[in-house]
Amino acid sequence: MTAVRLAPVDRVEILSLMDNSLDVLMASTPVARRAKLGPDPFLRPQLRAEHGVSMLITVERQGRRDTLLFDTGVSPDGVLHNLAVLERSLHDIRALVLSHGHTDHAGGIQGMLARYARWQLPILVHPDAFLKRRQVRDGEITNLIPPSRADLEREGIELVVETGPSLLLEDHVLITGQIPRTTDFERGMPTQQAWIEGEWRPDPWIHDDQAIVIYLRGKGLVVLTGCGHAGVINTLRAARQLTGVETIHAVIGGFHLTGRLFEPIIAPTVAALKAIGPRVLVPQHCTGWKAQMALAQELPDAYIPNSVGTTLLLDAEAP
Repeated sequence: MTAVRLAPVDRVEILSLMDNSLDVLMASTPVARRAKLGPDPFLRPQLRAEHGVSMLITVERQGRRDTLLFDTGVSPDGVLHNLAVLERSLHDIRALVLSHGHTDHAGGIQGMLARYARWQLPILVHPDAFLKRRQVRDGEITNLIPPSRADLEREGIELVVETGPSLLLEDHVLITGQIPRTTDFERGMPTQQAWIEGEWRPDPWIHDDQAIVIYLRGKGLVVLTGCGHAGVINTLRAARQLTGVETIHAVIGGFHLTGRLFEPIIAPTVAALKAIGPRVLVPQHCTGWKAQMALAQELPDAYIPNSVGTTLLLDAEAP
């Protein structure tokens, strides 16, 4: 794996625009600032939770702030609706990063293209994200609709299609690219198939799964996952190897530990995370309630439950 030089940042802000969970009464913490209800919250449109992920990530360094979007949620209007409720927009974002091509992470693109006509920004994506896929479980088929490369190219979008790592925002944000599978328990998704050369073939590894890594000055790495199909421990190992930074300060995103296929790896995943010892741990989306409970019990000082509309505030070490 090619080493990269990741420039440190002074502050990271991560706004949850879409997640499976919503609790408008959840209390704020020094790290997690919950969305304000306001004086008449039930006379206004409400935030929505859906089976999907989208995060608005802002990095600050030397007084400069830049923002990118990580994933787009599942429905064409879900993230756009929550942006309106939160009185935010995507006008000034510098880039869109897709963690992988599954619909619950890329389905919102079409709505965003319709709202922000002629979007002048790059979209970073692994080439396998455009594969047509499906899940086959117990005789039932679930189609996974990928983003359309032809539609994006027709819109004049700048596609950055890479298998390896990429740097954004003047080398302050790292996109891991394809993540090596090095643990003995994170084995992908055996129920997945992809349409390749005119036939359905097994596609368990989901090679397009990639993460975002940011180096918070003096504290360590902030690692954000979409679903974590590569395995959250594999992902953290890759982040360390790519950057040469050993300390993991925060792990945020989906860990894909829900359902009967993945519940057996909750225990080794939690044990490995406990050994790594992040100071901030915010499992989302496809992590599942059993894994959430185990993580809260084993890493109580780090664990923070998420809710749509929450902003995570991570500050570098004071000079």
